[in-house]
Amino acid sequence: MEPFFTNDAVVLGLLLIVIAAVFHTSHSPKPLWKKFYTIVPSILLCYFLPALLNWPLGLISGEESNLYFVASRYLLPASLVLLCLSIDLKGIINLGPKALIMFFAATIGIVIGGPIAILFISAVAPSVLDVGGAEEVWRGLTTVAGSWIGGGANQASMKEIYEVSDELFSQMIVIDVICANIWTGFLLYGANQAKRVDRWLKSDTTAIDDLKKRVEDYQESIAKVPTLNEVMTILAVAFGATALARWGADSIQPVMERNIDFLDKYNLTSLNSDFFWLVVIATTIGVGLSFTKARKLEGAGASRLGSVFIFILVATIGMQMNIREVFDNPGLFAIGISWMLVHVIIMIIVAKIIKAPFFFVAVGSQANVGGAASAPVVASAFSPALAPVGVLLAVLGYALGTYGAILCAQLMEWVSP
Repeated sequence: MEPFFTNDAVVLGLLLIVIAAVFHTSHSPKPLWKKFYTIVPSILLCYFLPALLNWPLGLISGEESNLYFVASRYLLPASLVLLCLSIDLKGIINLGPKALIMFFAATIGIVIGGPIAILFISAVAPSVLDVGGAEEVWRGLTTVAGSWIGGGANQASMKEIYEVSDELFSQMIVIDVICANIWTGFLLYGANQAKRVDRWLKSDTTAIDDLKKRVEDYQESIAKVPTLNEVMTILAVAFGATALARWGADSIQPVMERNIDFLDKYNLTSLNSDFFWLVVIATTIGVGLSFTKARKLEGAGASRLGSVFIFILVATIGMQMNIREVFDNPGLFAIGISWMLVHVIIMIIVAKIIKAPFFFVAVGSQANVGGAASAPVVASAFSPALAPVGVLLAVLGYALGTYGAILCAQLMEWVSP
């Protein structure tokens, strides 16, 4: 069914009104709102309210809109540059090995979660595996593995490697999008309860707290009322760097395309993604600028503007989720939920053993499942100062995505009935 509003100018206006309303109420002194936002984080509402505008209200549709593409290709790289301007590389290094341990635990959870989900569903509801033919369903699930470990490029690679039909692939996207988005919602909620979870995990958050404090202290020490000149400079840096990253990605991707046989041979097809190079180059520019005088733009609100772009991206991600599809495809949803539960259980067990902070759990998971578009979003839910950590781990996910997905595919083929 066609949404009521199809013009993207109208849709963008609605999303900004929703975001502004959330921010206004979250800063309200009224006791009711204060109590409400101690339970529900504001970023979660910015994520789920657009989903409700999609369905059941039917006012907007992520499928009919180009806003997510614009936000992910233009606003995301710009926000990465602005959020990295004041990056504290020493502080990130001081976070220690637990961030990487949780990242790899998340990857392992996806790799073994697929075959475990197939075994579970084949035992309790074997008819679900008849989607596309019982001998083919594992092939379709390989595309989900590619997406959840790496990203869209890895997912496309799995589709070609395992010859997944278009019809089956479209059904697998339901598992990918719905389950990943619901899990993102849980992580955004969990960010608001991080201290409570950290107490349960008995984790040491000293390094994370130190990084947040150092970045926030630096921001406060140079904070000032920005002039029009400074605002224009911030925009020029953000979108100039985005333009440079876009040009670089457009120049590198054709080279990768010409060497696609070599990339296929070594399972490096994720390097053939222009979005991958866009994120990598934008992040590199932002980190590089943090060593220059451009770092002082933080005092004029560089990261604040970057956070604005992030919240717009959050809203456009939310509008992609059509909750109705959960009810239309309960069997596929059961596979995805079972798979995601294995991933979550492994993450919790590892975090409990090594006493990792919940921040590492959330960002390590999202760097796999959500990739570069949403990992910094989840990291920002803890603190904008931590967004670069999400970006760096997401890039690592791109690099490992195809390898992990192929291993998962072999396991799923082995256990399939």
